[in-house]
Amino acid sequence: MYIGQVAKDILKWPRPFSPPVVKLEKRVIAEYGMPSTHAMAATAISFTLLLSTMDRYQYPFALGLVMAVTFSTLVSLSRLYTGMHTVLDVLGGILITAVLIVLTYPAWTLIDRLDSASPLFPVCAIVVPFFLCYNYPVSEYYSPTRADTTTIMAAGAGVTIGFWINHFFQLMAEPTEALPVIQHIPPLTAGMLVLGLTKFMVGIVLILLVRQVVQNLSLQVLYSWFKVVTRNKEARRRLEIEVPYKFVTYTSVGICATTVVPMLHRFLGLL
Repeated sequence: MYIGQVAKDILKWPRPFSPPVVKLEKRVIAEYGMPSTHAMAATAISFTLLLSTMDRYQYPFALGLVMAVTFSTLVSLSRLYTGMHTVLDVLGGILITAVLIVLTYPAWTLIDRLDSASPLFPVCAIVVPFFLCYNYPVSEYYSPTRADTTTIMAAGAGVTIGFWINHFFQLMAEPTEALPVIQHIPPLTAGMLVLGLTKFMVGIVLILLVRQVVQNLSLQVLYSWFKVVTRNKEARRRLEIEVPYKFVTYTSVGICATTVVPMLHRFLGLL
């Protein structure tokens, strides 16, 4: 996502012109178009899920491949339908993601081991993304690209740190070296559905609460630190305000989702 977002502000390729295109979204209209980060995300999510589960669960690979292709294709087509991207934007996003998957796939297991083993890993997980976000390419005018990038990077950093906390403080059982292949995925029952929805609602409420509290607190601290008098939307868009408050807020959300929420589920007997 960082590569895709930065590429937009470096290439500066405009979105499709309107007219003739009818644009159905307004929020990201100020961003550039190439590449489509929606296409990148859809391709990354669907195909990394496929590659991560094909040796863990027993299901027809062809079925998984069709589902991955269908999901990424539907998301990509939606970007054309809403008038946000050209076909070239979408194809560029898919190609970049494909290259990244091919290059990083051999290192996935190594990255997982570093995550759980190194006590310095959380420092890297915070410092590197924050540095990248704070030094995001400067645009001639304000667009939500930097804020969205910081949100994504911070959430990823928080999730990574959360998993590290679980391993380092032994908040979860250590996985065995070779996970058994699950031959039959259990059927979805009414009880499982109710339990899943309950866990989801409990988690969402806690995450929204943490997000609101940390966001308000971080903004107040930053406003005081930089002596901001007019505390409005323009003030929140300043580099020294926007990046730190977004990063702290969504790093906290990621940590909460991966550590605090499972602990609350265990406390409430929902596991």
